[in-house]
Amino acid sequence: MNTATPTPPEGRIVCEARGHLLLMQIDRPAKRNGFTPAMYRQLADAYTRLDDDPALRVGVLHAAGEHFTAGLDLPSFAPYMQRGERVIPDGGVDPLNLGQPAYRRRTKPVVVAVQGITYTLGIELMLAADIVVAASDCRFSQLEVKRGIMATGGATLRMAERSGLGNALLHLLTGDEFDAAEALRLNYVQKVVEPAQVLREALRIAEQIAAQAPLAVVATRLNALKCVEEGPLAAMREFEATQQRLATSEDAKEGVRSFVERRAAQFTGR
Repeated sequence: MNTATPTPPEGRIVCEARGHLLLMQIDRPAKRNGFTPAMYRQLADAYTRLDDDPALRVGVLHAAGEHFTAGLDLPSFAPYMQRGERVIPDGGVDPLNLGQPAYRRRTKPVVVAVQGITYTLGIELMLAADIVVAASDCRFSQLEVKRGIMATGGATLRMAERSGLGNALLHLLTGDEFDAAEALRLNYVQKVVEPAQVLREALRIAEQIAAQAPLAVVATRLNALKCVEEGPLAAMREFEATQQRLATSEDAKEGVRSFVERRAAQFTGR
């Protein structure tokens, strides 16, 4: 990542397009990557860029330094919470993918690499993504109850969906700290690797996804999400129309040609 210029006190999100990938780095290591409003707005801009740029197929969210993020920088966010004011402008992609009015939902996949302290917003960002690679040194905590507030970035929804209500409430109501092995057991993360390998493994997975047919990847992701959120019947109702649309694409034709010619397909997203 290009981090030659000093990190500003309010932090930043550093973006790098690498082939079909958009790497998005959380950069405020001196404050354990605690999120300020400026950082959150920049992250929303990065997610919007990922969705809007046809050359980009997969996002990779990661962090500078030893920790993913300690969560929100509460002193800088408290005024927004008290006023009920949105931090990111209308029309952009919501990094938490909650489907709130005025925000767009993401269509393209995101892989997240987490390490060290991954608290509150960090857990919610990774659960809002699609695939999570965790370092073995991760320390997780959804500790809003210790601060007199509630997790409103999706943790109450997605922790229960991934691990069951009892497991979710164990950590949501105590605000305790748990490790990578527990996160893997509860399906909050998909892989646990050594800290030195976490970004490399996330990039490997992202590259593998980016090599597939982009239209099919987006359709598959959205259908699986619909199943989780609206149920199997809602997802099944889309099968026929979606398959017909994909089958007439240039990528589907290339998929058949590559199968016949016994070679790797070269997809264009058309």
